[in-house]
Amino acid sequence: MGETRVDLEHLLEDLRDAYPSSLEETILTEIIANSLDSRANRITMTTDPAQSTLTVADNGSGMQRKEMRQYHDIASSTKVRGQGIGFAGVGIKLGLLVCEEVLTETRRGSTHVATRWHLASHHRAPWHWVPPLGLVGERGTAVQLKLRTPLSPLVDPGFVEGVMRRHFQPLLEPSFDSFLASQYPAGIAFEINGRSLERHPSSAPDQAPLAVRLARRRKPSALGYLSRHTASLPEDQRGIAISTLGKVIKRGWDWLGVTSLQPERINGLIEVPDLAASLTLNKGDFIRTGTRGAVYLAYRKAIQEAVSRQLEAWGDGRAGTPEASSRMMRPLERDLDRVLEELSDDFPLLASLVERRAGGQKRLPIDGKKTDMAAGTEALAVLAAPSTAEVPRTNETEPAQPETPPPPTDQDTAVIEPAASTIPASASAMFPGHGRSRAPMRYGLGVQFEDRPDNSELGRLVESTVWINQAHPAYRRALASRSVGYHISLTVALALAPLAVEPDQEHTFITKFLSHWGQALDQPQGHRRRPRR
Repeated sequence: MGETRVDLEHLLEDLRDAYPSSLEETILTEIIANSLDSRANRITMTTDPAQSTLTVADNGSGMQRKEMRQYHDIASSTKVRGQGIGFAGVGIKLGLLVCEEVLTETRRGSTHVATRWHLASHHRAPWHWVPPLGLVGERGTAVQLKLRTPLSPLVDPGFVEGVMRRHFQPLLEPSFDSFLASQYPAGIAFEINGRSLERHPSSAPDQAPLAVRLARRRKPSALGYLSRHTASLPEDQRGIAISTLGKVIKRGWDWLGVTSLQPERINGLIEVPDLAASLTLNKGDFIRTGTRGAVYLAYRKAIQEAVSRQLEAWGDGRAGTPEASSRMMRPLERDLDRVLEELSDDFPLLASLVERRAGGQKRLPIDGKKTDMAAGTEALAVLAAPSTAEVPRTNETEPAQPETPPPPTDQDTAVIEPAASTIPASASAMFPGHGRSRAPMRYGLGVQFEDRPDNSELGRLVESTVWINQAHPAYRRALASRSVGYHISLTVALALAPLAVEPDQEHTFITKFLSHWGQALDQPQGHRRRPRR
């Protein structure tokens, strides 16, 4: 009888390459995430260049002996998706790639054990029990990395502090303490080489608070701010950062699909605890398909509206331009939706840009039929508004509204026609599945415009948005000859081709895309119209 063998070193290298940050950053953030998930409120980091060691200790729940055994198995985890930052059980194993050995000590109740672990060969990573060194107090877990080189950035306290401030920014800003109190009731204190990591609020000459609220709830489901600076920011500080449970997942403008006219001077941060259930394996992005993907896309839409509204208030918005008018974009985006639906069977990678259901009716699976608080499926609506806005008070003489929503109807779950590119007058944005009125939302492919005069590309695909370069001579010619619709469709085809097929098949894809787009004129549109109320 044979058995399946695993090239462990190769597997770890593949996992390493799946993470967006450097290996050292990934190792440190994974250890910190494990400590946060264990309900620790104090985490100490100690670097020792002379011994080439980094020690991270916490006062969390610790592990029992059985859990400690499982800790050494690849992809083994006792965590539940959505209840913490980590869930896959692979992050700490990456330390084997850069360490001579990994010492782990844990204590819970009467259990106080420790192990040593190292990568012995391509196929073997042996570990054994050792006497505890006393790295933890009454309870908690400590991980000591014995690095192969004293030049590793993990033994540099400046590097460690920089990683903490980039990846766990909400935990180092007091303005998020009350919002994250349900997850971290005692707060989080970080210490590096005996020095407490200072916590201070974000400072900017002009700062606007942002909030996203669920219907019938006073507490925001997402909270953050937008800051405008007088001078250009460093490249890694520009744009909006989105975090979940205190861990920054993405940063910049591209993921949001909204761009400022002065992107180098504006940044911000928004914390969304519900999105912990939508994290990808590497915790560097969010899932875009299924129920969890629908939650992410709904929050993204609400954040887009909140940010765009604040940019407009600062005189920095892009809405209202002739190119973004609803009269042109609504039918065009509707045709593109139909083309993507038809092509996604032949080109499966396009499925992430469209939600399909039987009969061609696009619906998102947030219907409230099951309890999934972490995923946010109980949500009715999202309100994107400044966090300083007063929450409307209900009439005290009226009975309290029930938290459980009524069952959805087919009319409730249907996704209405695409929204215009301009920001709607109403501040309401809805999760699909419930509610009596809502602003139109898009969950498929979107089209927006930007000026990139120094770029020769007609457009580019970012997340689920195709950005049309309206500074391109071909776009100006199309505008003058009244053929903007065809130009946009061709640009979309060119932008999607690298995603859909291999380079040698791009011409075939573009031809097929334009063929389906042309045929859309011959198909009835009546069933897609929004019913009058």
